[in-house]
Amino acid sequence: MSAERESVIGVVSTLDALDLSTDAHVHTGFATGRDAVGVVVSAADRAGLTAITFADQAGPDSTWLPAYADSVRRAQRRTEIRLRLAAEVEVVRPDGWLALPADLNHLEVVSVAVSSLPLPAGPAGPREVRAMLVAGELTADQVAEALVSASVHGIGRASRYAPTQLARPLSLLAQAGLDDAVLSQDLIGALAAACRQTGTVVEISEAWRSPSPRVVALLRAAEVVLVPASDARYATEVGQWQYVRRV
Repeated sequence: MSAERESVIGVVSTLDALDLSTDAHVHTGFATGRDAVGVVVSAADRAGLTAITFADQAGPDSTWLPAYADSVRRAQRRTEIRLRLAAEVEVVRPDGWLALPADLNHLEVVSVAVSSLPLPAGPAGPREVRAMLVAGELTADQVAEALVSASVHGIGRASRYAPTQLARPLSLLAQAGLDDAVLSQDLIGALAAACRQTGTVVEISEAWRSPSPRVVALLRAAEVVLVPASDARYATEVGQWQYVRRV
């Protein structure tokens, strides 16, 4: 692994085993979390972590990123834990267009999420996707193809600006009532190839229990780098692994 690759990855594991002393995705009270940055760092210290990545959800209207960055930098001066500054951004169009914050200068990492299925008519949430499946407006294969395509295009766009992570990969499938068997090996292969090409790290999300054990195994076999991510909303959830240990 080159020095450049190591600098991009930061907190990642080797291909042989996940480094459970790192947490690649935590939230704070700046966005969807509940606790202050310092409280999260203290919880990480109690959990014996060596590195965490702050990845609060941000978008074009987020004005708090400078204060967020300052808070993380102040916390870094008081701890030996490696703190990385990221933002979770959403893919909003089939071509991978991202709802990016206006200023990315503060960020070390962009964590790409596909929480709604980007369709030509606009993003469809899990309930909408489920209803469209029931009505016959979408097939399971179409959902899988659209979700993987949006993920591939999204990380491609994000990687132009900063090192990238893929947050709670493909979790929309389970939320829409679909089994991961709908994901062909070709689709997973396309996602894996895009991750390798862009240097994207794939998060294994404790909170969302995604990707599935089958997808984790296929991505690992394709030499995609995987990292443990609590996706913690509360400080007490930081670095706490159950699902991650199983996969």
